[in-house]
Amino acid sequence: MEKLIEITVGGMLEEMAGKYPDHECLLYSDRPFRKTYSEFNSICNSVAKSFMKMGVKKGDHVAMWATNVPEWLITLFATAKIGAVLVTVNTNYKIFELEYLLKQSDSNTLVLIDGFKDSNYIQILNELCPEIKDSKPGELNIEKLPFLKNVISVSENKYPGMFGWSDMLDMGSDIPDDELYAISSSLDCHDVINMQYTSGTTGFPKGVMLTHYNIINNGKCIGDCMHFTHQDRLCIPVPFFHCFGLVLAVMACVTHGTTMIPLEYYQPLKVMQTVQEEKCTAVYGVPTMFIGILEHPEFNNYDYSSLRTGIMSGSPCPVKYMELVVDKMNMKDITIPYGQTEASPVCTQTRIGDSLERRVATVGRSLPFIECKIVDPETGRDLPDGVPGEFVARGYNVMKGYYKMPEATAQAIDPDGWLHTGDLAVRDEHGYYKITGRIKDMIIRGGENIYPKEIEEFLYTLPEIKDVQVIGVPSRAYGEEIMACVVLKEGCTMTEDDVKNAVRSHMARHKTPKYVSFVDSFPMTASGKIQKYKMRENAIVQLGLQDEAGIETA
Repeated sequence: MEKLIEITVGGMLEEMAGKYPDHECLLYSDRPFRKTYSEFNSICNSVAKSFMKMGVKKGDHVAMWATNVPEWLITLFATAKIGAVLVTVNTNYKIFELEYLLKQSDSNTLVLIDGFKDSNYIQILNELCPEIKDSKPGELNIEKLPFLKNVISVSENKYPGMFGWSDMLDMGSDIPDDELYAISSSLDCHDVINMQYTSGTTGFPKGVMLTHYNIINNGKCIGDCMHFTHQDRLCIPVPFFHCFGLVLAVMACVTHGTTMIPLEYYQPLKVMQTVQEEKCTAVYGVPTMFIGILEHPEFNNYDYSSLRTGIMSGSPCPVKYMELVVDKMNMKDITIPYGQTEASPVCTQTRIGDSLERRVATVGRSLPFIECKIVDPETGRDLPDGVPGEFVARGYNVMKGYYKMPEATAQAIDPDGWLHTGDLAVRDEHGYYKITGRIKDMIIRGGENIYPKEIEEFLYTLPEIKDVQVIGVPSRAYGEEIMACVVLKEGCTMTEDDVKNAVRSHMARHKTPKYVSFVDSFPMTASGKIQKYKMRENAIVQLGLQDEAGIETA
């Protein structure tokens, strides 16, 4: 990649539709949906005009709460063509998290499916906004969510107060193409086009504002690292609501004319079937996904000879499984990236040709046009190779900021434009980075980022709980598991199951603690700061997790 691309997300799709009109753009192996670049672009234009008809304008926020269905990607590109900002919603969210996100993001439109796993989205939304069922579609007036005006159901069912997806396909048919193109051509690639919610160790989730320029260029560089072309076919079992799905997959594909083959959600058998039937050349996943495939009883019944490359990300991969992915799945050119949502998200990535050792022990070198370095977390001073410190990055990929949170933005991005990741890393003499720990106390469970403060904030709402701290403890299967350490109010009683059930019914399933410990107090410093690292050390002994943590016992 010789220079950065100055184009919008909608413009990029338009360009590829002109370059590869009859080439497959998006297809599903388990439903009758196969579209060429030209056909897909045409659908996105129609839906963009429907959003216009609905009154959605440039800069408006459109929330998307769905699994990897075709309508997710149509909404992504349709909103991009009119300059509306797509707000991604985690498919595991429950009512507590949905209310916060819709309120904080000022979303005026919500697109959603019926539900996923143990979450009934329609029921959750009607419980949150009982006014919907007595309203006309497009004329919502909701006390809790004053910005929300439109709800669109991606379903064959019709729901009171909501538009159906079938309405979206022709609602804007009377709007001339010229009107859409006038809006599209007026957009600036440096406008915010995507908001993804993430959080640090304090406060609630923050809306990371990403621009066309951020995600298009990051996707292009990521695809270049894998030598993507229009002849590649990518199986996508990772969710679109993460940067993994939206940027590493979708943007990397669209910038190279690559064919996208998503799964609605990850199922190991479906991945194996799709790779064989569609002759995929690449597949993505976190280590636990690849382990689930390799250890599946039917693994040997499928053909992986078409595979060449892909991405494994989210947490470090055990050497044994990386070797199996390369040897048994034929993914000799698999790559490992590192980054975070605030960096659009990838800062470093291994390259085709890097040794297996480098792909297991490091997260690669910096991507083109991105500066990366290691600094002393206390002083901010640059550190030499071989000395661990905080990983910081600067370049086109750094977010515009957190939505309506200028102070948090200033904490993340210093006056010189360096994004402070909070991750501890070390660089070797060849420019390869190794992540060694975290300044923040974020928990990574099976590739999912979990923020203790968010779970703590919810548990504080339970009347029996006086104080609570959430920590990560080691797990061989998932990297880490969640533990809640709870101080009860005097005279109150709770069981472990009470705590777990409360979280499970109000928050995403993966945020439910595996362990609950009832304590009288927490270890503290002389200045009154809670020492989470001591709590973790105590928990490892208390739960007998020395083997999981790699600690030798006498």
